[in-house]
Amino acid sequence: MESNVITRSVNERYARAVTTGEEMCCPTGYNHDELRAFIPEPVLKVSYGCGTPVGLTTVQPGETVLDIGSGGGIDCFEASRRVGANGRVIGLDMTDEMLALARTHAPAVAGNLGYARSNVEFRKGQAEAMPVDDDSVDLIVSNCVINLSPDKEQVFREMFRVLRPGGRFSISDIVADRALPQYLIHDREKWGDCLSGSLPLHEYWHGLRTAGLLDIHQVNVMPWRVIDGYHFLSVTLTGYKMTWTPPATFAFATLTGPFSSVTDELGRTWQRGVPQPLEPRTSALLQMPRYAELFHLADTPVTFTRDDPRWREVLPEDTACAWHGDFALLTGPLLDVRDDDGHLFSCNAPTEICSKTRKVLEHPLYAPYFGMINRAGAGAGQPAGAAESDACRSSSECC
Repeated sequence: MESNVITRSVNERYARAVTTGEEMCCPTGYNHDELRAFIPEPVLKVSYGCGTPVGLTTVQPGETVLDIGSGGGIDCFEASRRVGANGRVIGLDMTDEMLALARTHAPAVAGNLGYARSNVEFRKGQAEAMPVDDDSVDLIVSNCVINLSPDKEQVFREMFRVLRPGGRFSISDIVADRALPQYLIHDREKWGDCLSGSLPLHEYWHGLRTAGLLDIHQVNVMPWRVIDGYHFLSVTLTGYKMTWTPPATFAFATLTGPFSSVTDELGRTWQRGVPQPLEPRTSALLQMPRYAELFHLADTPVTFTRDDPRWREVLPEDTACAWHGDFALLTGPLLDVRDDDGHLFSCNAPTEICSKTRKVLEHPLYAPYFGMINRAGAGAGQPAGAAESDACRSSSECC
C-alpha cells in the first residue's frame, strides 16, 4: 500500500472519530476522574492511545514537551499542568478536526489551571517532517501514533533532530512479535486499528537506536491482540539523546548482574565481575539510568566474586523443564544478555523458554528487560482469518 494512501486512510478514520465517537480498542486507559478536574469532556471522549505516557511523570517545571499525534489534546493538557505556566507544550497532529477540537478547549484548560494564557500550541504537520526547531524539546511523548506512520525510521530521525542534547522520549506504541504478512500490511482498516503498521519489536528498537537515541528500554509491556498467530503488544519505551558529557568520568566499570554477560548498545561485551577500562563515550553511556543499575563504576579496577554483596544473580530451580509455548522478548537497552543457565537472549528475535526459565525472567531483577508472549494459545499456527483474540475489551478508552 502506498504511503499517501495509508496517510489519507488514517486521517479520515480519526477525523470521523471526532464526530461519530467511534471506539477503537486499547490495552490501557487514562484516569478520567483525575483529568476531568481541568480537561473538558469533549477532549476526554476522543482520548485514543495504547498507554498513558508515563514520561510525563518526569516532567520538570519550565520544560518544553512535544506530543506527536496530539489528537484532541489530552496528553498536551496534562503536560501543560506539569510544566507549569512558564513551561511550553507543542501538540503535533495532521487531522484538522482533531486540531480544531484541541484549540477550542485550550483556553478553558489554561483557565482551569490558573494560567493567564495557554502554554500549549497545536501545530498541523506529519511526524515524518515535524514543524519544530532543532534541539528545542526536553521531552517527546507519543501515544499509539508512530505505529500509524508509513515511514517510522524518518519519524525516529525527526525525534533525534528536535530533542535537545540530554533530552528524552517516552512513547507508547503497538509492536509485533515478528514481521507481518502482506495480507495484514495491506489491510486498510487494520492500519487505523494500530495493527497493520506494527513493526517487530526488535526493528522498532533498532530504528530508534540507528537514529542516534540510546539507553532505550521498556517502561511497560503487555499483550494486546493475537491475529492468525501474530502477536501484538503494547509497549512503552524510554530513551535519550546523549550529551556525552556526564557529570563524572570513570576509568573502569564492572558488570554486577543479574546477567552473567551483556552486550551494550555501543557493542562492547561485559562479563559479570570482570572490570574493564572505559573511554569517555562508554563512561557516559553506563551512567544512564538503566545502565547504572547494572554496573559498578570506579576510578580503579574492581573485581567481584560470588561472595561479594554487589554480585547479583538469579539461579534457576533444580527442576525439569516444562514447555508451554512461552517466548521471551528482550526489550533493551542491551543488544544481548546471557543468564546463569547459559541461555542467550538477543534483541533480534523472541526466544523460546521453558517453565523454569520463565520463573527466572519474571524475577524483579530480570523482569524490566523482557516481555512475554505465548504461542501455544488461540491462533497459533492457524490459517489466515482463523483466529483473533483481544487482551482489551474496553468500552470507553481507545487506540
